[in-house]
Amino acid sequence: MNTLNNIQRVYFIGAGGIGMSALARYFNERNVVVKGYDKTETALTTQLQIEGIAIHFDDSLELLDKEAQLVVYTPAIPTDHKELNWYREQGYQVVKRSDVLQWITEYLLSVTVAGTHGKTTVSTMIGFLLRDTGYGCNAFLGGISVNYQSNYWGDKNNTAVIEADEYDRSFLKLKPDIAVLTSMDADHLDIYGTVEAMQEAFIQYTHNIKAGGILLVKHGLQQSISNLDATTITYSLQNEAADTYATSITQHKGSYTFDYISKSNIIEGITLNMGGMHNVENMVVAITVALQLGVEAEKIKQAIPNFKGVKRRFEYIVKQDEIVYIDDYAHHPEELAALISSAKRLFPDKKCVIAFQPHLFTRTRDLADGFAHSLDMADEVLLLDIYPAREQPIPGVTSQMIVDRMSNKSCTILSKDALLEYVKQAPVKLFITAGAGDIDKMITPIKEILEQK
Repeated sequence: MNTLNNIQRVYFIGAGGIGMSALARYFNERNVVVKGYDKTETALTTQLQIEGIAIHFDDSLELLDKEAQLVVYTPAIPTDHKELNWYREQGYQVVKRSDVLQWITEYLLSVTVAGTHGKTTVSTMIGFLLRDTGYGCNAFLGGISVNYQSNYWGDKNNTAVIEADEYDRSFLKLKPDIAVLTSMDADHLDIYGTVEAMQEAFIQYTHNIKAGGILLVKHGLQQSISNLDATTITYSLQNEAADTYATSITQHKGSYTFDYISKSNIIEGITLNMGGMHNVENMVVAITVALQLGVEAEKIKQAIPNFKGVKRRFEYIVKQDEIVYIDDYAHHPEELAALISSAKRLFPDKKCVIAFQPHLFTRTRDLADGFAHSLDMADEVLLLDIYPAREQPIPGVTSQMIVDRMSNKSCTILSKDALLEYVKQAPVKLFITAGAGDIDKMITPIKEILEQK
């Protein structure tokens, strides 16, 4: 705690990243002078500037803050970055985002949420429940809460909810009191090399729980974990072999009603106004965390209908009787499968068309078979070119790799302009955009076209 309390000026390299911006907001709220750099101006960097955080977009030694006491950078920053290397050469305290989160977990009662997918939604649900019920928490999220239009909020309560990112093994620095593990599917093989190495990192994450803490793990994964000095609670969507699960699930106009069951609590008639059957399971684990922290069951039940979700997580952009448009951050085969299957169950009478932008050449190469299998579930697939993010192109790795592996022949590779033209011309009833790149810039024009229809 002294490490954080003594800081009066902090500089962020990659300030506009979703995780970095949450920390920037944390320091800014504590009246620390916060400045930073990012490569690209976005809606998020603009909002940070409105909140009083100075951000520039040129890698320039003339623009950095030479009075900074702490420099925080994201692993996505290239090794030849002028500002980052100058700070290192001059002997400044230069740390990764995960180091700051480690300091926070060491002095606050911390709930961390890890997993190949689901972690943003679960951590946002937990943060929402604690805030809406009056319990209070400090939330550091990997997405924008629709309820609060932010990825961070503070509170006097000494509890923190933190999304634990597996990229670059960042989450292994965290020291949680309550840890959640949602999944261990293959991803980031450019970092881990093998599926086994990645799974071993998730197992190591569970061993960082503070003595006497709690592990909440998706039923079926617990067999991989042993010798913990922590209580293990399993959760599931509907598997009664788990310690906690949902039952009596019904759906109506894109919402769900269900009962929550555990060994010590039954909460009947919960309403979740969010699409996606997987989000019922996500809410099961969020409820369990809130109960473990002592929040009353009735307050939890009253809060859940008010949860509006996370931006780009099964987010309803247009929801009308004739046309439904859903946007989602899904960028892994398992996420796509959950997204498409949930949408088709909720709207079985509508033709499901998905526009997907693959993210990263390495992920597309490593998981092409999985992407093809998941996308086959849709009635029609529109593929954009791969979004490179931090990577250089890999010869032979294109969106065509996915098309070649699909059995659904109703699949087309389109440019962004051609995608807009498709939306204008086609009789769209159930439309989905998905991906972690810049496909989100298409949301507003697509929405305007569909609403004009």
